Amino acid sequence: MTTTQVLLSQGHATLETMTTAQNRALLDDAADETTGSYALEERGALRRVAGLSTELTDVTEVEYRQLRLERVVLVGVWTEGTAVDAHRSLAELAALAETAGSQVLEALVQRRDKPDAATYVGSGKAVEIRDIVAATGADTVVCDGELTPGQLNQLEKVLKVKVVDRTALILDIFAQHATSREGKAQVELAQMQYMLPRLRGWGESMSRQAGGRVAGGGGIGTRGPGETKIETDRRRIRARVSKLRREIAGMATARATQRSSRDRNAVPSVAIAGYTNAGKSSLLNRLTDAGVLVQDALFATLDPTVRRAETPEGREYTLTDTVGFVRHLPHQLVDAFRSTLEEVAAADLLLHIVDGSDPDPLGQINAVRIVLGDIDAAAVPEVIVVNKVDAMSEEDVLLLRRALPDAVWVSARTGAGLEALRDVIAGRLPRPDVDVDVLLPYHRGDLVARVHRDGEVLTEQHEAEGTRMSARVDAGLAAALDGFAAPVG
Repeated sequence: MTTTQVLLSQGHATLETMTTAQNRALLDDAADETTGSYALEERGALRRVAGLSTELTDVTEVEYRQLRLERVVLVGVWTEGTAVDAHRSLAELAALAETAGSQVLEALVQRRDKPDAATYVGSGKAVEIRDIVAATGADTVVCDGELTPGQLNQLEKVLKVKVVDRTALILDIFAQHATSREGKAQVELAQMQYMLPRLRGWGESMSRQAGGRVAGGGGIGTRGPGETKIETDRRRIRARVSKLRREIAGMATARATQRSSRDRNAVPSVAIAGYTNAGKSSLLNRLTDAGVLVQDALFATLDPTVRRAETPEGREYTLTDTVGFVRHLPHQLVDAFRSTLEEVAAADLLLHIVDGSDPDPLGQINAVRIVLGDIDAAAVPEVIVVNKVDAMSEEDVLLLRRALPDAVWVSARTGAGLEALRDVIAGRLPRPDVDVDVLLPYHRGDLVARVHRDGEVLTEQHEAEGTRMSARVDAGLAAALDGFAAPVG
C-alpha cells in the first residue's frame, strides 16, 4: 500500500495519518532470544481467519462478541502533551493490535481539547473516518482510549464497522495468552466487568419474556411485562462475576499459603516487574535457567513464575516473574489480577526492568509506578534495571544515566552486567538480625547447613565437640539453635 498523507481539518481539529512502517519505527524493540518453551510454537501456529463477517448480529447468550481483528484503522484523540507523545501512543496501540493478530492499515490522530462525549472524535470527523475505512477496506476501528457505552454505540452506527477501544484490545490479548486456570479466570472476570455496562440489544434481545403457566411462568402473581433479554444477560453476568470472584479468592488463599511457607523458611523474595516486553522473562531465564516463554510480543507472560536463585555467597532467594504493565492498564485487569500482583507487594525487593531501547523509558517507569501504587507495592525497595543496553546508542546511554544514576545496566541477550546485578541483589536482600554463637554437634549437620543457607556466617571452626559458629540469623533459626549456645572462654 502506497504511503499517503491524509489531512482532515475542521476548526482546530486535525487528523494525521501514520503508516505502519512509522509505527514500527517508533517501537523498534529488540527481540528476545533465549530458550523459550513449547508454548511459543503453539501460540505462533494460531492465526486469525481472514474474511470472517463482522456484521452485528443478535447474540443469544451473553453479548460479548469475540474480537476478530483482521484489518484495522487506529484512531486517537490528542488532548495533552506533544505531537511526539500522541504519535508514540498510537505506535504502542499499533503494536497491541498486531499482537492481537491484526493488520494495521492506517493510524489517525485528532487534536481536540477533550474527546467528544457522543462519538469520541466528533460527528464530522466520524463521517470522514468512515470514508477512510471504506477506502482502505478495514473491518475494525480501534480507538486509543476507553470508550463509554454511548460512544461505542454511536461510532458503530456511523462507521458501519466494529469499533473496539484500547481496553477491549488489551483484554483480548490477555484472553489469547492466558494458559493457567487462575489466569483464565482472572481474564474472564475482567472481561465480564468490562462487558456488563456495555450490553446492548437489538432484534429479539429487546423482547419481553412471557408470563403464565403455558410459557413456563409462575402463574398467578407472577405475570407481567417480564425481563428483557438484556436484563437476563446482566443477571447471568453478575452471577458469573460472583462465582469467578469466589474461585479467584480460593486460588489467592493457596498462593498466600505458598508465600507463608517461604516466609517460614526465611527465604527472601525478589519480584521482577516492569513494562510489557521489557525483557523480564529473558532476565529470569538468565539468572535462574528457568526456561520460561520468551517472545518479542506484548503481554507474552501472564502467569507468574517463581524460581529459586542464589547469591554469589550461596544464600538462597526466590525470583518471581510477573505480568507486564502498560500505559492506561485497564482497571478491570488490575482488579482481577490483584491476587497475582500481590507477589510484587509481598516481595522483599523489586527489580524494576526498563527497556532502555524504548523511545520513552522514563514514561515506562512512571506508568509502572502508577500500577505499583494501585496494588500497594510502592513501598517495596526498588532497584531500577535498564535492559537491552546492547540496542542503545551511546548518546541514549549518557542521557539515561543522568536521569537514572543508581540504575543497574544489563543485557539479557548478551549477558552483560548480570554479575553486577547479582551483587546488587545480594547487597539489597534483607539481612538476618540475631547474632548467635553456637557449638553444634557433628551429628547435627542439618543445622550447620541451615545456618549457611539462611544466615550469614561470621566465623566457623571445628573443635573436638563439634562445629563452633558465630553467625547472624533470623528469629526462627535462632530459636532452633537455642539449645546449642557455645560455652564462654
